[in-house]
Amino acid sequence: MIVRPATPRDATGISAVLNPVIRDTTISFKPIELSLDEVAKLIENAPGIFVAEDDGVILGYASYDQFRRGLGYARTMEHSIILAPEARGRGTGRALMQRVEDHARAAGIGSLWAGVSGENPEGVAFHARIGFETVVVLPKVGFKFGRWLDLTMMQKWLQPMGDDAESSA
Repeated sequence: MIVRPATPRDATGISAVLNPVIRDTTISFKPIELSLDEVAKLIENAPGIFVAEDDGVILGYASYDQFRRGLGYARTMEHSIILAPEARGRGTGRALMQRVEDHARAAGIGSLWAGVSGENPEGVAFHARIGFETVVVLPKVGFKFGRWLDLTMMQKWLQPMGDDAESSA
């Protein structure tokens, strides 16, 4: 398995991993599958997006982008990670997240956030194992398949943070 930066030619492989999660689960709150063009735009616009690949097959991807818009949030990112079922429990998620964290840290990002569905306890446990801490559970903020869903917000600091941290970008 290799982890590498995604390119627009990976849109088909990423779609094959992502769209079943959108269509069939509450891991993602997205209600509509993404087209190949939409996935290609995500690849082009994300500051960091990486794929795990084995023998030319995409096993998963991880990306990050700004948490909220505006200069005040420029050093805070939210990430996404989706794995194919056959990639789970094989170190694929850890390898992808290490690449995301290294890339974000090198870019001066202060922290990464994960928004994990309340119906995805495996996702919460995974993030806890790699150093994310639960900050808050937002009750009933998502809606999919006719029901309200909680969102667990988890954070991992990437840079030393203190009152004397440089405040300018």
